[in-house]
Amino acid sequence: MNDLEFTFEESPWEAFLRTQRPGDSVSAANFLAMLEGEEEQAVEDALADLENSSLQLDISDLPKAGGNGEAALRLRQESQLVQKGLNPRDLEPNDPLRLYLEEVARMTASGDEQHLAEKCARGDEWAMEKLTNLGLKRVIAIAGEHVGYGVLLLDLIQEGSLGLWQAVRSYREGDFPAYRDSLVRFYMAKAVTLQARAHGVGQKMKEAMEDYRAVDERLLWQLGRNPTLEEIAQELHMTMEEASSVQSMLEDARMLARVNNRQQEQEEEEKEAQDLAVEDTARFQMRQRILDLLSNVSEEDAKLLTLRFGLEGGKPLSPQEAGKRLGLTPDEVLTREAAALAKLRNG
Repeated sequence: MNDLEFTFEESPWEAFLRTQRPGDSVSAANFLAMLEGEEEQAVEDALADLENSSLQLDISDLPKAGGNGEAALRLRQESQLVQKGLNPRDLEPNDPLRLYLEEVARMTASGDEQHLAEKCARGDEWAMEKLTNLGLKRVIAIAGEHVGYGVLLLDLIQEGSLGLWQAVRSYREGDFPAYRDSLVRFYMAKAVTLQARAHGVGQKMKEAMEDYRAVDERLLWQLGRNPTLEEIAQELHMTMEEASSVQSMLEDARMLARVNNRQQEQEEEEKEAQDLAVEDTARFQMRQRILDLLSNVSEEDAKLLTLRFGLEGGKPLSPQEAGKRLGLTPDEVLTREAAALAKLRNG
């Protein structure tokens, strides 16, 4: 039984990913807009693609958390704590965040992180535990960079600790502190991005892109020139920063469209070349088979069959036309043709 070959179309996300290089930052808002409407598993797979490709999520274009209620109040309180230096004493005595911060502060772990990381790469379990404890204070410091986006500080620290542990387990070579920080930041940014998705940010970004494009086209027609970013922001009742973020997402979308078009054109050209190659091969094989068969009849009959059936690339000739070429009557052409074909059939 022949093996079945399956081909799958590349998703917009996969096409976008091919345009990125290790170390690049991907806009979290753009990420959510591209994956709006996808199932949760597809989003998780896309996040795994980012991590495996050593890409970062830039959450700076996500909206800051607002609103009222206990959760919103806590988020504002934590932002203020970070701005003042994150002193545990500013929290209630039994606050879980305070208890955790005080526990980490009591740790006396010390050592050369790079040296420990090299031991970890060789599978040293003791070095892994010590390097993890050494990194917890750094996790707390990085968590402060991510406050205000809807994820509680203790949750950010928990996600960052997962990134720390992943860095300790997967490190092989290079600058460990830089590698650790990138994974810690990625895990925290992932938590922020998923929280924004839960609040419908992806849909809002798509709508903002559509509104931006519509206003851009309308102002172009009204003004007779390309509108400025300030003019578009004013029409959309956005800040310049918000309009710039949407503009950047649109440029990414246009770039992706160009990449997809070029890829599609290239694939079509390759398919045409393959089809032509197959067709040429089939034509050559058929011609060789015909020549082999014609070697079994006389040269005159071979010429007659070639003319009648267009075997050399020309159009087939009628008995009258073939007869004129060969000096035969139409009846003689048909009679000789029938005899030659009978001989070919009988081998």
